[in-house]
Amino acid sequence: MGSGADQARGRAGHGPMDVVRVAAGNFLEMYDFMVFGYYAAAIGRAFFPTGDPFATLMLSLMTFGAGFLMRPIGAVVLGAYTDRHGRRKGLILSLSLMSVGILTLALTPGYRTIGLMAPVLVVLGRLVQGFSAGVELGNVSVYLAEIAPEGRKGFYVSWQSASQQVAVVTAAGIGALLAVWLTPRQMGDFGWRIPLLVGCAIAPFIFLLRRQLKETGAFRAVAAPPGFGRVWRGLAAHWRAVLTGMALATMTTVSFYMITAYTPTFGGLLKLPMGQSLAVTACVGVSNLIWLPVMGAVSDRLGRRPVLIACTLAALATAYPAMAWLASGPSFARMLTVELWLSFVYASYNGAMVVLLTEIIPAEVRASGFSLAYSLATAIFGGFTPAIATGLIHLTGNHAMPGAWLSAAATAGLIAALVAKPSPATPA
Repeated sequence: MGSGADQARGRAGHGPMDVVRVAAGNFLEMYDFMVFGYYAAAIGRAFFPTGDPFATLMLSLMTFGAGFLMRPIGAVVLGAYTDRHGRRKGLILSLSLMSVGILTLALTPGYRTIGLMAPVLVVLGRLVQGFSAGVELGNVSVYLAEIAPEGRKGFYVSWQSASQQVAVVTAAGIGALLAVWLTPRQMGDFGWRIPLLVGCAIAPFIFLLRRQLKETGAFRAVAAPPGFGRVWRGLAAHWRAVLTGMALATMTTVSFYMITAYTPTFGGLLKLPMGQSLAVTACVGVSNLIWLPVMGAVSDRLGRRPVLIACTLAALATAYPAMAWLASGPSFARMLTVELWLSFVYASYNGAMVVLLTEIIPAEVRASGFSLAYSLATAIFGGFTPAIATGLIHLTGNHAMPGAWLSAAATAGLIAALVAKPSPATPA
């Protein structure tokens, strides 16, 4: 590993535009996931018609979650590629694969046109996208951590999550406009494809931005980048750090997908208009965008652990009561109040959590280790949050059950925050 002076010189070669270039691809990944989440019911009717609205919705939500099952595999395979060949090449590869998934969902004809091939192609597209997404967030976070000036890691890395919030707002904004311009029937027939086609149109521009990225000084300072076998052995050797990271990320992934991708579906279960649910989602995205860099900077000053403990305790104390209050009298005002509070809890937690995750994974397996930890949390818990929350409501008849699921995730985050230890090999 190179000296601290070598890494400092590497940081000096990067500027704000590198943050924009690297975060733009993360925006595209999350944009597509949000569109799928917002229009899960319409996508279900297009590709999984069963005659039973609940079964159709659950098949669509399970397809949404299926992409996350590929994330751990992508994290190990593509993460090892990144640790071997560099952050820049890894970021370009993940963006290329991601674009395949977006094109597949946008262009595949519906079940009534091509029959069983329609759901098969959609699921395959989601698996390819999940494979690429398994390393995308980790690559972005590691890149930002390695170019951050001394003492500003929390602020820099928070822009990884902040770019996702731009995607939340953009997807919700386009959805709200389409809800005004198109009838519900038109939205179900073809309107849900329009936001996906917008994503396809901007993908080439983001690809050009990423090609201009420079390699990080921290990676260039590695005398001999590890081969695939060494990376995998390193992951096995640091399994405790990976499992701790998975528990840390569980709180983030569950809360994020609950207050963003799941909001329109949850609003529908509460009998709220789609336009109102999308408006709430857009407000949540703006709130997240504000609080993420703020709390990332706060964690630079106060430390990661105090912020994480405070946020998990806040979630445990308020998630279920807040959802019960919303379910007792559903309205736009109540949903906005509850989701903005949960947005503050999520963004405050995540602003500290993501940078801590880069700090507990040793540098030689940082991209693969980060990606594997985060992907396991998403694949097992976070990505299936819309399906799990819907299933819990269906089984119990209690519309506050999403709050119980979030409380369980907060418990995992609290325990992990108490035991997490930064790696001694982590450069400053």
